Amino acid sequence: MSEYGEFETGDQHESLDQMHEVDASENNYDSQFGVYEQDHASAENTSFDQGHHMSYTTPAGAQYEESDYTSYDHSAAETDHTFAAEGSESASSSEFHELEALQARLDATFAEGTFASN
Repeated sequence: MSEYGEFETGDQHESLDQMHEVDASENNYDSQFGVYEQDHASAENTSFDQGHHMSYTTPAGAQYEESDYTSYDHSAAETDHTFAAEGSESASSSEFHELEALQARLDATFAEGTFASN
């Protein structure tokens, strides 16, 4: 021990360890579909009848007769069908992993002493 006291100096080391971990994932799915459908039907019927008859007798006893007859028939039917479909589909997936390690070293210098009193 000296007359001024005893002093000691040195270094002190401390460390800090910290770990941070992240795991994440994301999944997306999308579908979009459209359907168009149409039915159409039509029918037509036409009927036409016309007749003519004429009869003639003369005073002398002669007889004249005439007949004509017209008949018209028409039938039609029509059907149609329309079908359309369209669509889209998509999917995505992503993953994320992160690992962070933090290490810090803290250095501190210290001094200690004891003093002698005279």
